[in-house]
Amino acid sequence: MTWHERLAASTAERGNLCVGIDPMPRVLAAWDLPHDLSGLEACARGIVEELGDRIAVFKPQSAFFEAFGSAGVAVLERVLNDIHQVGALSLLDVKRGDIGSSMAGYAAGYLTDGSPLAADAITVSPYLGVGALAPAIDAAVASDRGLYVLARTSNPEGAELQAATAQLVVDEITRGNPTWNHAVGLVVGATHEDVGCDLSAFNGSILAPGIGAQGGSVSGLRASFGDAVRLVLPTASREVIGGGRVELRERASVLLNQVQALKS
Repeated sequence: MTWHERLAASTAERGNLCVGIDPMPRVLAAWDLPHDLSGLEACARGIVEELGDRIAVFKPQSAFFEAFGSAGVAVLERVLNDIHQVGALSLLDVKRGDIGSSMAGYAAGYLTDGSPLAADAITVSPYLGVGALAPAIDAAVASDRGLYVLARTSNPEGAELQAATAQLVVDEITRGNPTWNHAVGLVVGATHEDVGCDLSAFNGSILAPGIGAQGGSVSGLRASFGDAVRLVLPTASREVIGGGRVELRERASVLLNQVQALKS
């Protein structure tokens, strides 16, 4: 199946929620774990162990693993394998973006069968031009994986720059997606009352981070995204994982119920 089809099947079975795996120091503290390699692994793999039977998509944030060097990246490899083993989808948050052979190198590392860091989808940056993402798009399409291109992120620092470029990104991906098996989606933060771009014709998935700690809410998605809300994959990290392992399943259940209500 294509990425578009795999995502639809997974969310139909488990609900339309993406849980971020962000083992930052404050999360490790909430889990009563040390801020070291052992804590990183116990937290990240524990999230998948606890929620792997009910969450459709997990989004590991690569930065928290890279901070521990090669040993941390090895933990990330194990987390990606754990996600695969529980039948969920992995969306690796790496926000890569480059040109030519450099972009092709990222694509080989993250979007190619057999690579230790291969994920089902990754985030990418269009700052060097949507056309510069061609090696990643080609690799994703060839291996039935997905890409999520930054358009309007949830952080306030990006507002001015992204307001000037978001519609261009949306339009280019909308034009290309029929050729790309609708493998290319957008990142549009759930924190915006007005997303600042026209998504009415968009034809891919929309990753909407920022639910919870950053101020976004499931209940606000319909007002922000309008009819495009049907394409939205709401994403929460600290809202789910920030209460420690003991609260993990209950917090996830609350958000899953809210997302299900949004569909009705």
